[in-house]
Amino acid sequence: MPYVAVSALSHPGLLRDRNEDSLVIGPWTLCATVTESPQTLVFPLGTPLVVAVADGLGGHPGGEVASALVARRIASIGPALNSEDAVCSALNACNRAVFEAAGGDAESELATMGTTVAGIVVQRESLLAFNVGDSRVYAASHGRLRQVSIDDSPPLEPGQRTTSVVTQCLGGSPVHRAVVPHVTTESLSPGDRYLICTDGLTDPLTTDVLDEVLREHDDGRAAFELWKAAIAAGGPDNITLAVVRVGDE
Repeated sequence: MPYVAVSALSHPGLLRDRNEDSLVIGPWTLCATVTESPQTLVFPLGTPLVVAVADGLGGHPGGEVASALVARRIASIGPALNSEDAVCSALNACNRAVFEAAGGDAESELATMGTTVAGIVVQRESLLAFNVGDSRVYAASHGRLRQVSIDDSPPLEPGQRTTSVVTQCLGGSPVHRAVVPHVTTESLSPGDRYLICTDGLTDPLTTDVLDEVLREHDDGRAAFELWKAAIAAGGPDNITLAVVRVGDE
């Protein structure tokens, strides 16, 4: 029977005193906490399966609250995310929910809390990839690692490889701002693999390093080696990632 294997972990890194990331795997969520080792879950291929990460905005209040809110909402409606329009509608609803949870137009201690989000919805013969912000989705099959998501970041200066600035996110503003989610449809076949991650993985590691690890390892070992590489590179931020593989037997 065709199946989907998802191996994931979430860790605060070496320099943060708390984890503001959250993770979704189908109905299962891991919010603002820590896994000591990769967790692997296996699902039958068929009903839409959502796998996503949410990265609470650093420097804003309530990052862990915003990421957890989005993770739990996405998990609760995952099976209904069966089209690009459905995903866009869900992300816009999440954006509104984060704004309202932060107090809406009234001042509150959670004002301007926000989060990025990135993920995939695995369907029987296709896959929907989505993001708002700078968390990422990569395709890791059929040759070199390919970024599927689109970073919501300003242009980089010469010699600059990363930036912590995002041009849109869910919430993150004292007034409600609409978002334009990036959603694309990919074909799906046995053996396909995807990496979904927050910038705690991609900021310290180049695409070449990610590609090398994913060429050498699958599933839980791949997730562990990616985390280990980010820690070895300084682990400057929260690290949350999921490695997804489609199997056929």
